[in-house]
Amino acid sequence: MIGVVIPVHNEEKSLAACLEAAQVAAKAPGLQGEAVRIVVVLDGCTDRSADVAERFEVDVLCVAGRSVGHARAAGAAWLIERNARWLAFSDGDSVVDAGWLVAQLRLDAEVVCGTVEVMDWGTIPPHVQLRYRMHYRDHEGHRHIHGANLGLCAKAYVRAGGFRNLRCNEDVELVHALLATGSRVSWSAAPRVRTSGRLVGRLSGGFADHLSSLNALLLPSLPGDRDACAR
Repeated sequence: MIGVVIPVHNEEKSLAACLEAAQVAAKAPGLQGEAVRIVVVLDGCTDRSADVAERFEVDVLCVAGRSVGHARAAGAAWLIERNARWLAFSDGDSVVDAGWLVAQLRLDAEVVCGTVEVMDWGTIPPHVQLRYRMHYRDHEGHRHIHGANLGLCAKAYVRAGGFRNLRCNEDVELVHALLATGSRVSWSAAPRVRTSGRLVGRLSGGFADHLSSLNALLLPSLPGDRDACAR
């Protein structure tokens, strides 16, 4: 069985689109009928995210850690207990491509780190978009790590110790642990995920904070800029 984990904290506005896309990916012909279970992990939600999730054929877990690392770990543990062989992770503000799971599995790796694209730049200033596109590498061989587009075999996940109880960078820490244990990692742009372009996120240190940091820089390019490749 393939397992999909989607941690959620107050994402009632974006969650329906997220789950609709995940269900389409779960029924992709390329999976050849293999069962897919989608687990929504509601982490301290105070909005109507639970009501949205109940409209879909998904499993729902409730935690109160206010920690995305804890939420991802809870979902992974639940799926592993039910014999999931592959774990795929996204976020409640993200939309996966119809071929997302198929693309991960076709890479024949133990770990797949995918890229993300911003689904709607909205009112984000042009200089932020320019700086982001200058530094972001949306191609094979990139070195970005996103919890919104991550897949790995369950055995490698267990061997690396799983997600740590962190409020941010839980994905980066896990991938580093996977590399340390010798897991075969594919840095691929084939699995496609679109994510929110908001400047204010649900947690500190996430993708929204990365965009916000670019917003604080007034010029489109400065010599010596550090390549923001971790997220």
